[in-house]
Amino acid sequence: MCGTDFLVTSLSLVLYSAVTGQTRWFPFPEGAAQYSGGPYGTTDYISGDNLGETNISHVQFGIAGSVATWKDRRHYSELWWKPNVSRGYVWLDGKPDAAVPWPKSSPPYRVSEDWSRFKYSSSQSAVRIARIVSESFRVGLPNVRWFVMGDDDTVFFTENLVSVLAKYDHRQVYYIGANSESVEQDVMHSYGMAFGGGGFAVSYGLAAKLATMLDGCLDRYYRFYGSDQRIWACVSEIGVSLTTERGFHQMDIRGDPYGLLAAHPVAPLVSLHHIDAVRPMFPSHTHLDSLKSLFRAYQVDPARILQQSFCYDHRRNWSISVSWGYTAQLYPWLVPAHILDTPLQTFQTWRSRSQGPFTFNTRQVTSDPCEQPVIYFLEEVREVAKGETMSSYGRAVAQPEKACQRPDYAPVMAVQRIKVSTLKMSPQDWKKAPRRQCSEIVKLKDSTLQVKIRSCKP
Repeated sequence: MCGTDFLVTSLSLVLYSAVTGQTRWFPFPEGAAQYSGGPYGTTDYISGDNLGETNISHVQFGIAGSVATWKDRRHYSELWWKPNVSRGYVWLDGKPDAAVPWPKSSPPYRVSEDWSRFKYSSSQSAVRIARIVSESFRVGLPNVRWFVMGDDDTVFFTENLVSVLAKYDHRQVYYIGANSESVEQDVMHSYGMAFGGGGFAVSYGLAAKLATMLDGCLDRYYRFYGSDQRIWACVSEIGVSLTTERGFHQMDIRGDPYGLLAAHPVAPLVSLHHIDAVRPMFPSHTHLDSLKSLFRAYQVDPARILQQSFCYDHRRNWSISVSWGYTAQLYPWLVPAHILDTPLQTFQTWRSRSQGPFTFNTRQVTSDPCEQPVIYFLEEVREVAKGETMSSYGRAVAQPEKACQRPDYAPVMAVQRIKVSTLKMSPQDWKKAPRRQCSEIVKLKDSTLQVKIRSCKP
């Protein structure tokens, strides 16, 4: 979600509009709560239950952009957009410069319909962005099952997105996404709302209903600031609540995202947002280069990206945590699993930049280097055999004054690299009950610790 110090052209919320003082009910026009389908409420192309598995061709993206911001933000969409495969549009507030060719690597664009006739109290652009849902539906692309909304700085992991959406029947009314990570944002806006910067998905069944009533509904909620809050309010009128999927990430945090990404929940990574508002994910990388490094690993094994696994060396009293495709941590003491899967708090809240609270537990980062894990970052990942990968993580170089000088810490500091072998993870695994995979230490040789990730024994 874009903050108050960012240009507001976002699906996400920044401030809460002044609804205080509203002591009476909203005036609903006659028949406002009756949604019988209307001209867009049909699904004629659906033939019984023989629909087949949902795939990327069934997803239509609606990306909220603007002429002013697209030039600087398009590289985020171009990371995940696949020309001639991905479907959808980036919706702009005007026609781009005709003298500058539209990049072939970017999603095609459409110009939003006139939104100036709608009421608003503070953010007129939020009205335009909220209407992308209904405008996308009215485009009428064939065989669309899901409408997925995002910002021009939202990064989607499309294979995982499809894995999530495939669990649900698009003919039903589904509103899928996630809350903000910062409690202050959820309290200010709503725990029942999908925060737009992290992206959210609307089923065909719900989109058909929204298309018949959204314009009138937007005028009823003109005091709301953000487009995502308007959509939430209108979806609520239909009687649909949020279906939460933990892989959508609004990234309403400040500082270093490391702790959050190194302890990802047992869920497929679907999206990231606010990349420019936090530190780069990899040391000595730009924000864009960090994303490219993550995507190189993701392309090798999409379902496994950021999935965490633990193992222990009981002879040495070591604990190892691997967040596949990103980082590994080595602790010179035994750490229980319920601690390892709790994110290190390397970040602050979004709005007040305070130390919490968040919508998940965190563990404090001590200033004592002898109480910190040794951290390793992804160097490379490759497929070494059919369906098998090897990833390598190199030790982050600590500043001399921040390195632990205790003798018992020396054996851990001597480990320069952690290599991780594993079979590729199947997208079908996400149809099972979520369970963190297990791992084991293979050997320690020549300053390299070798680890194998595997399915846990029954």
